[in-house]
Amino acid sequence: MSQIEELQSRITAALSRIDAGVSEIAGRADDSPPGPDLAAALEEERRASAHLEDRLRALRAEHDDEIAALKADLDKSAEIDALKAELTTFDQALGQLDMDLQRLREANEQLRSSNAALRTANENGVGKPRLINKAMLAELEALRATRATEVAEVGVVLAKLKPLLADANGLPEGEDL
Repeated sequence: MSQIEELQSRITAALSRIDAGVSEIAGRADDSPPGPDLAAALEEERRASAHLEDRLRALRAEHDDEIAALKADLDKSAEIDALKAELTTFDQALGQLDMDLQRLREANEQLRSSNAALRTANENGVGKPRLINKAMLAELEALRATRATEVAEVGVVLAKLKPLLADANGLPEGEDL
C-alpha cells in the first residue's frame, strides 16, 4: 500500500509540473510574436487562397460563357421552331392557292367551251353579236385573272426562296442571284 501512495504522490507531482509547463507555454505564446516559420506558412496559405479564388473566378466566368452559349442555342432552336411553323403555314397557303388556281383554270376551260359553242351558234345565224362580244370580254378577263394568279403564285415562291438561296450561296441578303 505504501507503494501505491508513493506512486500516487509521484503522479500528482508530475501532473503539477505538466500543468505548470503548459501554463508557461501558453503565457509565452500569447506574449511573443509568431515565429518566422508560422509567418511563412501563413503567407503561403494566403497565396494559395488567392490562387484558388482566382481559379474560382475563372471557372465562374467560363460557366457563365457556357450558359450564354446554351441560351443562344436555345434561342436558335426557338427560331427554327418558328420557321418550321411559318413553313407549315406557307405550305397550307400554297395548297389553298393551288386549289384556287385549279378551280380558276377549270372555270376558264368551261368559259372557252361555252364561247366556242356560242361562236358556232352565231355562225349558224342563231346568236347575237352583242352576246358574243360580252362572252369574249368575259373570257379575256378570266385569262387576265389567271395570269395575275400565276404571277402572284410565282412571287410568293420567289419571296420565300430568295433568302434561302442567299444563305445557301453565301450572298448578302437583298443581292440578286
